[in-house]
Amino acid sequence: MNAVINHSHPFFLYARKSTDVEDVQVLSIESQLAELREYATRENISIVEELIEKQSAKIPGRPIFNGMIDRIEKGEASGIVSWHPDRLARNSVDGGRLIYLVDAGKIKALKFPQFWFESTPQGKFMLTIAFG
Repeated sequence: MNAVINHSHPFFLYARKSTDVEDVQVLSIESQLAELREYATRENISIVEELIEKQSAKIPGRPIFNGMIDRIEKGEASGIVSWHPDRLARNSVDGGRLIYLVDAGKIKALKFPQFWFESTPQGKFMLTIAFG
């Protein structure tokens, strides 16, 4: 018997492609969106908004990412779906904010089709490495 997991809390879908020529791009924005939409449907994840950013994440200060974090702090969503953790953060400030929000209970889940995350000390350590 297959159990259906209902992620009843709302998620933001976040896709990012860097403008930094040194940052190796695996998937285009369109490819990320297609895979993430399929993943969200398959995993029964409720998406409240799709957020797209075209900027490097090596330095803090991305406006779309910061806006998403502010909205999570206000309770508009409690989860994020992204292709891989390195689409969310490539620096310690943004990565630290995400982990802090997990610890504070503001982010209930981070879901990635390319990475398994659970909110344990080991899971947060692996997430930090994935932000690399």
